[in-house]
Amino acid sequence: MSRKTLKALFHMGAKEYKEEYNSRYNADTTIHLNVNIGNDSAFICQTPEIYKQIISIERMDKAVDAVANTLPQLAISQFTSKCLIDEILLTNNIEGVHSTRKEIGEILQDLSTRDKRNRFVGLVAKYAALEDNQTMTFKTCQDIRKVYDDIFYEEIKATDPENLPDGKMFRKSGVEVQSATQKVIHKGLSPESKIIDTMNQSLAVLNDDDIDIFIRIAVFHYLFGYIHPFYDGNGRTSRFISSYLLSRQLNPLIGYRLSYTVKENISKYYKAFDVCNDAHNKAELTPFVEMFLNILEISLQQLLETLEEKKYKWDYYCKRIGSLPNAEKTDIAHLYELLIQAALFSNIGISREELLSQLQLSENTLRSRLRMIPDTLLIENRQKGRKYYLLDLNEADKLFDV
Repeated sequence: MSRKTLKALFHMGAKEYKEEYNSRYNADTTIHLNVNIGNDSAFICQTPEIYKQIISIERMDKAVDAVANTLPQLAISQFTSKCLIDEILLTNNIEGVHSTRKEIGEILQDLSTRDKRNRFVGLVAKYAALEDNQTMTFKTCQDIRKVYDDIFYEEIKATDPENLPDGKMFRKSGVEVQSATQKVIHKGLSPESKIIDTMNQSLAVLNDDDIDIFIRIAVFHYLFGYIHPFYDGNGRTSRFISSYLLSRQLNPLIGYRLSYTVKENISKYYKAFDVCNDAHNKAELTPFVEMFLNILEISLQQLLETLEEKKYKWDYYCKRIGSLPNAEKTDIAHLYELLIQAALFSNIGISREELLSQLQLSENTLRSRLRMIPDTLLIENRQKGRKYYLLDLNEADKLFDV
C-alpha cells in the first residue's frame, strides 16, 4: 500500500485522525461512491500508486498480446484449457473445496453431456464460456443471481439444498464468514432488502463509466465480498465475475489466472478485506483497490513470463525436430511439431481426434505414423476413453545431447 491506512492511523490521536480522514475524503481527486460500508460513505483516493499500477497493467497486457500472437492458435487454445483447469482448482481451493485436475479436465472434455447436479459442472461451463466470448451483463440483481444459478444452483440443490438462496433474490437469514480457527471475521449484510439495495448501488458503481474500469472491477470485487449475498459460493462467484470482466479488458488468458495469483497472495488478499471492513478505516477502499491492482499486475507479469518461456522452448524444440527419428519425412516432422506443442501447452496432450484434423490423415494412416515415433519419445494418456499424445521432452533432450 502506498501509505498508511486510516485503520492504522486511528491511534495517532482523535484530532489528527479526523484531519487525515477529512483530507482524504475531501481531496479533489477522491472518488465518492454511493454506497455505505457500515455507517460511512465509501470513497477511493486516486493515489499515484493506482495511476502507476493502471499504466503498468496496460503495458504488460500489450506485451502479453505480442508474445501470444507469435504462437500457433492451437497452442493458445491448449494453454487456455490448461489455465482454465488450474483456475478452477485454485478458486475451489481458496474456499477449502477439494477438486482434482483430472475431475475438472473430464468435465471440460465433454460439456455437451453435462449434468449440472454433478460437482463443478456449472463452474467449468461458465469459465469455458469466457473462451467462447459469450457476452454477460452485470447491471441488475437478476444478472448476479443468474450467474450464481448457472454455476451452483443445481449442484447445491442435489448436495446441500439448505444452502440454496431462500429469499426473493438472495438469502433471507444472516451469514458469518469464519477463519480457519472458527473465529467470525465478517458478517454479511442483512436483511435481504439491505442486500438488494447495496448490490444495486454496487452494480451502479461497476457500470459508472466516469471511473476507470480497473478501479471499478476492484471495488465491485470488494463490495461483493462485503455484501456476501449467498449462503455458499460467494468467493467463487465474485472471482468468476472479476475474471470475466478482466478478460474483456485484457488478453483473455488473464481470465484464467486470477485465482492462481490470489492464492499465492492470500494473506495480502484477506488483509485488504479486513482493513476495509474495519469501522476505523471509515469506508476508504483505496487499500483494497491497490491490493487488487497489484495482484492483477503480478498475474500479468507471471503470464508474460510463462508465455515467453514456452515460446523460447517451442522455438528451441522446433529447430531440433530434424534430429528426431524419421523426421526427414514431412508428415512425421509435422506430427513431432504437434506433439511438442502438446507437451509445452496442454494439460494432458493432443487428442487423437485433433491429430486427425490437424494432419488431415485417415485413422489407419495416423496409426502407422505414430508407430514411426519411438516408444521412449511418445507419451500416451487416456481420459474417459479418449487417447491423448505428447512428446517426452526429457527423452528428446537426451537425443539432442548425443
